[in-house]
Amino acid sequence: MRGVYRFALRPRWILSHLLALAVVVVCIGAGIWQLDRLDQKRTAIDRYDEMSALPTVPVGDLLGPDTPEDAVDELVHRRVSATGTYLVDEQVTVRNRTLDGAPGHWVLTPVLLDDGTAVVVNRGWVPMAVLEDLSTAAPPTGEVEVVGTLSATQERGTFGAVDAAEGRIVDFARADIGRLAAQIDVPVLPAYVTLEGQVPDTADVPVPVEPIEPDEGPHLGYAAQWFIFAAIAAVGYPLILRKVARDRAAEAAADGAPRVRRRSAKVPVDD
Repeated sequence: MRGVYRFALRPRWILSHLLALAVVVVCIGAGIWQLDRLDQKRTAIDRYDEMSALPTVPVGDLLGPDTPEDAVDELVHRRVSATGTYLVDEQVTVRNRTLDGAPGHWVLTPVLLDDGTAVVVNRGWVPMAVLEDLSTAAPPTGEVEVVGTLSATQERGTFGAVDAAEGRIVDFARADIGRLAAQIDVPVLPAYVTLEGQVPDTADVPVPVEPIEPDEGPHLGYAAQWFIFAAIAAVGYPLILRKVARDRAAEAAADGAPRVRRRSAKVPVDD
């Protein structure tokens, strides 16, 4: 039986072995990667729960204009307050944002704090029709107290629109606080507040943006699928080799079997 496995040493079969091995390695690697993503999501959930349980504090007690990015990341989802006046002239929008499937924009309006710095507030979502006249979604005048959660500045990924590096932008591709700060004359805190409520309150628009609560996602299921694929390849491929070997052995046995010549029976003929 061992001799019939010699076919597996031929070049095309060696290439097949390597391909099968690669499939197993890739599937296992993808499964491990999904488990790592699951661990990251669980860490994010724990972080969200931890931040959400903390009391509300003035944003100036946590951040300054020169706070490094890694320190800002540690404060995301923290509930903060800010007291000051809206800088309506510095207001911008962020395009291509949806709410319940409807297209629209976010409205970002800086709030000038008592210490002379500003914090950008995402006041919420407005439909496309409101963009023609944002005065219908104007913020309160005079002093206002804002309460919301800290959100990190948004950065462009591998793909996506690019905002101009210079000049004044009124309609951004994303909530890029660093780029917005470049066109504001006062120091700006390196994060923005996603509005939950304010005093005095405003009209129905903008609609406050609900904070995105992290969840585990489908990573555990995906990991299981990848490991199943790896198991199928690891178990199935040797079974294929075994079947091919048996078929070849059966063919060889059939070819080597002696052929029996049958003689025709003579029928006696009466004279």
